[in-house]
Amino acid sequence: MAETTEWAFPERLQPRQENLRFNLEAALQSVVQVHSEVPDEAFTASVLGTERMGHGVVIGSDGLVLTIGYLITEAESIWLTTNDGAVVPGHALAYDQVTGFGLVLPLGRLDVPTMQRGSASSAAVGNSVTVIGHGGLEHALDAKIIARREFAGYWEYLLDEALFTAPAHPQWGGTALVGEDGKLLGVGSLLVQEAAGPETVDANMFVPIDLLEPILEDMLKFGRPSRAARPWLGLYATPLQGVLVVRGLTQGGPAQRAGVKLGDVLLEVGGDDTAAEVGQPSHGGRTDQAEPAGDEHSSSHQPLLPADMTFSF
Repeated sequence: MAETTEWAFPERLQPRQENLRFNLEAALQSVVQVHSEVPDEAFTASVLGTERMGHGVVIGSDGLVLTIGYLITEAESIWLTTNDGAVVPGHALAYDQVTGFGLVLPLGRLDVPTMQRGSASSAAVGNSVTVIGHGGLEHALDAKIIARREFAGYWEYLLDEALFTAPAHPQWGGTALVGEDGKLLGVGSLLVQEAAGPETVDANMFVPIDLLEPILEDMLKFGRPSRAARPWLGLYATPLQGVLVVRGLTQGGPAQRAGVKLGDVLLEVGGDDTAAEVGQPSHGGRTDQAEPAGDEHSSSHQPLLPADMTFSF
């Protein structure tokens, strides 16, 4: 995997200290590189890879690092690298499936500043923000919030409200979204396409930091929030011509075991008609296309989960 130090934003896209009300250098130092290695046989290896690299932001006096969870899930080794080149092993302390947040505890001193957490509730569309990745000023981006809305991912992921920024950071995973006051507003999760007037632009989706506060204590104590495990179907669905179509299945997952096939049309979820939701495009305004397999009129009427059974992964 390529090192993140092999590229740089043009100076015109980089933030400038004279335009900011916070200590830019301290904020840059607070973001570290997160490098994880995952066993070949891991459940997520085929989708997310066995070597993952992204970013994390130091939020605790003990060096606690907040990142996006897909970088560390099932990791057997984690290494944290500061802008000064110090490399420290880390321990995957916690992961929350619902928000996507992950926590890494450094097993040594990082000796970098802690970034204060703010509140995304105060962030408005049009606000200037700074997107910071590991690597210093060359990997920091002057951006704006272009949308805040619900985000639904085809892998059974939903945020009631996410933040979207442009221009897009090309190495978005775990980047720090920093507000005008220098406080952390969110953590980078995805590269998406977002409608901006008549045009569609590349943008980043951020998980709002506000979602961390209610679960942080549980994550530190138990490695996950103490809420009930969420149901899991093990299917990937996408809107297509006014219906929700199954585009992928997890091998051995509940949906596959229930007889769901690629190309099946999902009519209801939890008793709710899916047709009302299909008109709302996911992935930041982009609607992915899927080709139905087999009978284009096939559909699944069979309940996927018994009423008393839930699955989590």
